[in-house]
Amino acid sequence: MTDASPLFRPILETFPPYRPGKVPVAAPGQAEAYKLSSNESAYGPLPSVAEVITEAGRGVNRYPDNGAEALTSALASRFGVPAEHVALGCGSVGVLQQIIGAVAGPGDEVLYAWRSFEAYPMLCDLAGAVSVRVPLAGEAHDLTAMAAAITPRTRAVLVCNPNNPTGTVVTAAELAEFLDRVPGDCLVVLDEAYREYIRDGAVPDGVDLYRDRPNVAVLRTFSKAYGLAGLRVGFLIGHQPVAEAVRKTMLPFTVNSVAQAAAVASLAAEAELLERVEATVAERTRVGEALRADGWTVPPTEANFVWLRLGEDTTRFAEACESAGIAVRPFAGEGARVSIGTPEANNAFIAVARAFPRRN
Repeated sequence: MTDASPLFRPILETFPPYRPGKVPVAAPGQAEAYKLSSNESAYGPLPSVAEVITEAGRGVNRYPDNGAEALTSALASRFGVPAEHVALGCGSVGVLQQIIGAVAGPGDEVLYAWRSFEAYPMLCDLAGAVSVRVPLAGEAHDLTAMAAAITPRTRAVLVCNPNNPTGTVVTAAELAEFLDRVPGDCLVVLDEAYREYIRDGAVPDGVDLYRDRPNVAVLRTFSKAYGLAGLRVGFLIGHQPVAEAVRKTMLPFTVNSVAQAAAVASLAAEAELLERVEATVAERTRVGEALRADGWTVPPTEANFVWLRLGEDTTRFAEACESAGIAVRPFAGEGARVSIGTPEANNAFIAVARAFPRRN
């Protein structure tokens, strides 16, 4: 017997684990609590999809199709791309881990805007890659500064469009100019987790862009607009060498059989699903207008959330929301991201924001 402990990688000493959105608790006398902290869909699966989930659950004694052939084929058909250009993973964050594992090792650079999706630094740290963070300009990507920050060691550039947590977007003209400046051996990942919520016609569809650019790949998810966050299905569309490399870094059976079946069914019911997206977009507009009418500065958002730059008031604001039975996503010292929920949830949030005593 020895008192020695196992040795762990030094990065774990400073590594902050991912913190999921807080689960709210109803305030005293309140019938319901509202979770507006994780950018989930406010709606459950469609009845047709729920039936498929139930049926698929009967076969979970068997391993899933590791190649997810049915889902891969459905995605290829939906987006008009070869099946060889599709790779899957456990949510878009799982696919992103596969991407970074495929292109970046210790000492290599991964470049992204900051603040952006909070999993980016974590995934880079785990891979031993160096994060190069380029500050936002007016809550949006500064693509000129990002292009200037690329070095021979840069293996990947992540462009979150719309950006999480600010909701701002990069236009087609801006992105094309940026991509023209990126070396061909550097992979550009267009993280489009919120693509279905975009209504600004100036924002490009990454799937259109990737076709003529072998170093561009598009990241999408079924977690947001499709309402399958609990099943964890994400996918990449990229040229065959990129998709093949990403498939190689996927853990075996990482997309389970229920998730695969639900995703296929969701694609089949896409028209009906997107009607619910329109309801969320309408609520997004209503919430933004109400906040601005009350004197808040709210950046234009094309996602299913709004961003409030609160600075030192951030924690106090999150506590005020929590006291009202509402969970939001605070970033201490910076601001709060608030998901668009049901009209009732949104009304409760607007009331808290209206009553909040701001110091600046």
